Amino acid sequence: MARKALKLASWTSMALAASGFYLYSNKYLDPNDFGAVRVGRAVATTAVISYDYLTSLRSVPYGSEEYAQLRSEVHLRSARRLCELCCANRGTFIKVGQHLAALDYLLPQEYTSTLKVLHSQAPKSSMQEIHDLFVSFDDTPMGAASLAQVHKAVLHDGRTVAVKVQHPKVQVQSSKDILLMEVLVLAVKQLFPEFEFMWLVDEAKKNLPLELDFLNEGRNAEKVAQMLKHFDFLKVPQIYWELSTKRVLLMEFLDGGQVNDRDYMERNKIDVNEISRHLGKIYSEMIFVNGFVHCDPHPGNVLVRKGPDTGKVEIVLLDHGLYQVLTEEFRLDYCHLWQSLIWTDMEKVKKYCLRLGAGDFYPLLACMLTARSWNSVNRGISQAPITASENTEIRNNAATYLPQISQLLNRVPRQMLLIFKTNDLLRGIEATLGTRASASSFLNMSRCCVRALAMHNKKNTCSFFRRSQISFSETISLWQISLHELILRVKGLRLASWVLALLCWLLPAPY
Repeated sequence: MARKALKLASWTSMALAASGFYLYSNKYLDPNDFGAVRVGRAVATTAVISYDYLTSLRSVPYGSEEYAQLRSEVHLRSARRLCELCCANRGTFIKVGQHLAALDYLLPQEYTSTLKVLHSQAPKSSMQEIHDLFVSFDDTPMGAASLAQVHKAVLHDGRTVAVKVQHPKVQVQSSKDILLMEVLVLAVKQLFPEFEFMWLVDEAKKNLPLELDFLNEGRNAEKVAQMLKHFDFLKVPQIYWELSTKRVLLMEFLDGGQVNDRDYMERNKIDVNEISRHLGKIYSEMIFVNGFVHCDPHPGNVLVRKGPDTGKVEIVLLDHGLYQVLTEEFRLDYCHLWQSLIWTDMEKVKKYCLRLGAGDFYPLLACMLTARSWNSVNRGISQAPITASENTEIRNNAATYLPQISQLLNRVPRQMLLIFKTNDLLRGIEATLGTRASASSFLNMSRCCVRALAMHNKKNTCSFFRRSQISFSETISLWQISLHELILRVKGLRLASWVLALLCWLLPAPY
């Protein structure tokens, strides 16, 4: 009996060893694609991170300097473990990791700075099976993202195109990955009751199927190109439908430098302030006027260039898989809220924060939307740009008020979540360009709010007199904004002339 058991164990070991060697040596099979491996890795990482938080901070007095230092170390260790998990499991995990990297208003800096590398560490796949469709096909992807990668190619009719191809197995693995994340988030919540991240899983569950359908992305691209056709500085790639499918999208090839590449802009004599103004106009129009918002404006999806025909500055907007459609009620309340924030009408700030579900957390919502301190919100966000000390204060408060922020995110409409992500990505671009929170950007937002509210009011009245009244009021409001902008420019010119006169007086020209 013992001999039979030994023989069976030997054959089993040989079979497992042979299978392991086959999987390791077979280039078409990756152990990372097996559910047991992915689940085991995710569970192990979650357990290690949870244990680290439970044990490392237990014996240190809360609020002490030692506690803050130790907590920062635990944050960094945990962020690195999470980043390694995302890189290993790829696909959906990288997508969610990229989303977490944009949550500067919610997560500690150790997490956001560590996870930002996921934008440049997406997996690459072989594209051998689609080569025959093209005269030439560049095997090295121009860009690789969590769900797909983009190649440059030339069609048989001579057109140069960008080919976006979905990674193999992403479609199959995505639903299982989301279910796994849901289970892990619920498990962590049992250990840490203040951990409120189910909203992130809900958003991924809703949005991922849309992002995996490239035909939906093509429709979004055409819709936004038509919607913003009056902006001659905006370029959206044309879609070539005859060769596109749910997993492969062919589009016009448009090149340029990433929007955060200041060296590229200097080399090509592109004004960063002009880029920032254009970007503000595009997104203000999307959010306030049309309620159709591109929700992934990270630098790889926003290119800048000089137009090859005109020589004028252009912005190229890529990756149209994820859009947020705002309901009219939400869009109008959001318009009113931003108008109140810009013009420092604190009663209306409270009113519209409450309408958007913030409840007692309305000061927190105002601070998260503007990325300014409550003192700055009360003084007027358009009065002075953000300072380094205020930025530090906001980051420290984000860690302190994490439970309240999590509660707020569970209260506000789901539409607000992608708006937060979009705002943070745009602010990151502005911070890199050094153009953050300029008065002109707030004035452009205010113009869009005035137009959006006037359009709504005119649509809901049948009276010619009332429509004329609304149009007149709109014109006056826009004129006031333009006058305010002119005054700011004159003040700026006057200050510049005073500085110049002072320099001439201090440094007289030699005779």
